[in-house]
Amino acid sequence: MKKVILTPNPYRDRNFQTTRTAMEVLKDSGIQVLLCLPFEVDRSYELPKDLRFSKMEKEIQSASAVICFGGDGTILHMAKTATRHGIPVLGVNIGTMGFMAELESSELSMLSRLADDDFTIDNRMMLDVTVHRGRDIIFHDICLNDVAITKGAIARIVHLGVQCDGVQAMECGGDGVIIATPTGSTAYSLSAGGPIVEPEAHNILITPICSHDVGSRCMVASEKRVITVGVIKNAHRNAFVSVDGGKAQRLNMGDVATIKKSNLTTKLIRLKDRSFYDVVNMKFKNG
Repeated sequence: MKKVILTPNPYRDRNFQTTRTAMEVLKDSGIQVLLCLPFEVDRSYELPKDLRFSKMEKEIQSASAVICFGGDGTILHMAKTATRHGIPVLGVNIGTMGFMAELESSELSMLSRLADDDFTIDNRMMLDVTVHRGRDIIFHDICLNDVAITKGAIARIVHLGVQCDGVQAMECGGDGVIIATPTGSTAYSLSAGGPIVEPEAHNILITPICSHDVGSRCMVASEKRVITVGVIKNAHRNAFVSVDGGKAQRLNMGDVATIKKSNLTTKLIRLKDRSFYDVVNMKFKNG
């Protein structure tokens, strides 16, 4: 490890106190440290004048790793950028649940192990998401957690048809459907009644949200399946697709969202020797 980028969520890490401590630990270990914001902040927000922030698009080209400070949302946001550059990510939890984070803010001394390459890499499956409108592609992204196809703010249900490899898997009328990775099984999908799946598994979860059809149940598909979702009845333009909780794209009648396993894999740095079930027990009991 020679060059590590720290990406603090300024709304979580007040005055960047946790980030400052991490900088000291890493610098004392002989690691070059750079600060980059994970996203653009409001113009009214004033960054500390004693800290220098660099441009992410420039520094990530030669980085060895990215350390995120915040909640799971910060990690999810950065995971896409880091993954596209083949760079591993380590999360420090300053949020609430912090399921994807490796360290708590009280465990920053463990960061010194990065200097000696004393860590393991946890490879996480991602999904590739494409929305077609006729012959045109109107949306494309990758995700680590989930794809949510939901109704809008209008108090109407949305009718969706879900196919696996071109074969009808379910029709559901309700608030929508979630297509999740094993990593995302403990997020939105779990809240909607989906199962907890080990992150090392290679499956695609299909979870209806508040379905009015008593026959609609969560399905666990193989990673080899190509999932397609389309609006089948409702013409009120109240269906939207969102990836990893990001900005929503409106869907029209006839639009088709295609979800399949991505060729890219998110690499998460692990410093602790612990079971996934230890994390589940700790997070849900303490959360």
